[in-house]
Amino acid sequence: MGGLISKKQGVERADIEMALDKAKHLVSSTPVFIFSKTYCGFCTRVKNLLKELGAAYQAIELDRESDGDAIQAALLEWTGQRTVPNVFIGGKHIGGCDAVMAKHRQGQLVPMLVDVKAVVTEQTA
Repeated sequence: MGGLISKKQGVERADIEMALDKAKHLVSSTPVFIFSKTYCGFCTRVKNLLKELGAAYQAIELDRESDGDAIQAALLEWTGQRTVPNVFIGGKHIGGCDAVMAKHRQGQLVPMLVDVKAVVTEQTA
């Protein structure tokens, strides 16, 4: 009573806790990290944009992970966002496709990527 629900999205609480630890480790291990799914068009858009910008990133395809559902439940608790892509830059949660594209349109994405050394510009080379 009064505690967290023991299951979310049909996933055991212990599995969510382990998945949260894994997600936080993955995010902290690289400047740009994307939680993705292989069949997600929005995920592909974000990954293609980062490739076009020459940004180094790491991604995990949740539909290929045995704990993918638990990771999604953990992301919901951690970020308030369960959907993919779920993008982090410099350990900071950015959001999904719309948020990344908006930052790019506003000229904010490349400076963020440069700050975390995911993109090398002539000035930083």
